Amino acid sequence: MGLSKICRSIKKYNNFLIAAHTSPEGDALGAQLGFYNIIKKLGKQATIVSDDRLPYGYDFLPGAKIIRRLDKESAYIKFDCLVVLDCADLKRTGRVYELNHDNKPVLNIDHHISNQSFGDVNWVDARASSCSEMIYKLHKRLHLAMDRDTALVLYTGIMTDTGSFRYSNTSSSTFRAAAELLKFGINVAQVYRYTYENIPPAEAKLLLKFLSKIKFFADGRLAVFQIDQKITKAKTSGVDLADQCLTFGRTIKGVEVVALFKKNLGPKFQVRVNLRSQGAVDVNKVAAFFGGGGHRTAAGCTVSGNLLSVRRKVISKICQVFNQK
Repeated sequence: MGLSKICRSIKKYNNFLIAAHTSPEGDALGAQLGFYNIIKKLGKQATIVSDDRLPYGYDFLPGAKIIRRLDKESAYIKFDCLVVLDCADLKRTGRVYELNHDNKPVLNIDHHISNQSFGDVNWVDARASSCSEMIYKLHKRLHLAMDRDTALVLYTGIMTDTGSFRYSNTSSSTFRAAAELLKFGINVAQVYRYTYENIPPAEAKLLLKFLSKIKFFADGRLAVFQIDQKITKAKTSGVDLADQCLTFGRTIKGVEVVALFKKNLGPKFQVRVNLRSQGAVDVNKVAAFFGGGGHRTAAGCTVSGNLLSVRRKVISKICQVFNQK
């Protein structure tokens, strides 16, 4: 079993570099910080490196300040094992994987069904609600004493990736894990406010602009949003307005799939596409068609081309899936 192999690897190595996907959210952060705490409890060394800054609203997480932003000095970090969390493929870490120029062993811990098993040791559990739930199981398997800080980061990761325990990836084991973590005095209302009810007024006005331009296709079964690059650059904080649009789209009666299109702020002529489904449509397969992946109900891809042509291709593909049902 992958979990057993991961435990043996953790005992084998002494200095870990911890990475997760670009544009990290609650689960990626919770898994990284939770894994970091495990390593420190074992008396070993670890460094967390991210290709992006800490997302807005997550500075309440204990240990958030130890996450290093990738820079020129990162090339000198010493480690004997690379741990990749919550990534379906290695390049989802951004440029962090390039720090492994000596080809040190890679531990791959993930819950995406599209995971490519790129590690030397792979623990991929598509049934897990989140990578944070997997790190909780790892913590228990290693027979370590839970503490409030670790409980808080893991609970946050589980809560955010299950949509506050309302998505279909929520299982009885998810609730059992959350129940155990809540024994450590977590203020669930406060965690929810930090992560979901913390939008600055200026960003709320931008969000209203995006929401007002919603388009519907396939007799209202597909809701489409587009985030303007110029407005995105003018944002004053790191609030993920894309996630807010996607969440809103799923609340609309009759909508089965939500798609959001955003020009890539990095390479030109690339469009980031985020997809959400109510469950009847497997958006992981849609994303995979364009070189991406994820879960049945949440997936994404980056597609080369201008915004208009990419929109047409992706919408056509989704409508094709509707017609096959």
